[in-house]
Amino acid sequence: MTFETVQFELRDAMAIITMNRPEALNALSLQLTKDLGEAIGKAIDENARAVILTGAGRAFCSGGDLREMQQLWQRTGKIEAFLEEPLKALHDVILLIRETPIPFVAAVQDVCAGAGTNFALACDIVFAAKDATFNEAFVKIGLSPDCGGSFFLPRAVGEKLAAELFMTGDALTAERALQIGMINRVVSAENLMEEATKMAQKLALAPTASIGRIKRMLNASFSNNLAQQLDLEHASQIESGKSNDFREGVQAFFEKRQPDFTGT
Repeated sequence: MTFETVQFELRDAMAIITMNRPEALNALSLQLTKDLGEAIGKAIDENARAVILTGAGRAFCSGGDLREMQQLWQRTGKIEAFLEEPLKALHDVILLIRETPIPFVAAVQDVCAGAGTNFALACDIVFAAKDATFNEAFVKIGLSPDCGGSFFLPRAVGEKLAAELFMTGDALTAERALQIGMINRVVSAENLMEEATKMAQKLALAPTASIGRIKRMLNASFSNNLAQQLDLEHASQIESGKSNDFREGVQAFFEKRQPDFTGT
């Protein structure tokens, strides 16, 4: 399977999904949305144990495609047309990233704006090049956040900082994003993919079924009360305890060797 606007590579049980509209700074068009969803599905079908999400050229993703929004407006006579079904499709991709029980690593270079920022935040771990900038630019064109920004950002940086970033649309350097807990690591631009790949490879060798349960618990942790979260932890531990990876982990511990996890 090939894609019009995405490059897909499977390497050592790790899928690399690259948004490939460099001439448009990887703006999220209808086709790119479709291709992202299908590429993640391909990663699942081919038993990838980790995913790197990145962008081609000099941007990770510049947000929604304003040119396509304008064209859809002219064609339908509705200024809000792109924000109906096309945006719902984008949100379905965000849910796919969050609900797919394998780790996603974002490798962010240069421009990361609007929905692009929120696609990065939807990933489990975010590496950024030193030249990367992040912004929630929606307010600058009279829109409100989408693609999970109002969910992910306050959980990462707190309500007050999130309010400032949403209400001003001001850009952050990668270093500032790191300082406030928005991303995990800043590396040189030339080492970005190397470092992101190292992390994805490390996670791919981990007990990925356990990582899937960790994702599920993190997703639930801000809505559950303590008793509900303890119940979820209990159920998840029982599920983990029945896994082949748990048996292998214990056996490897007693045999004083590195475990060979299979994600089962």
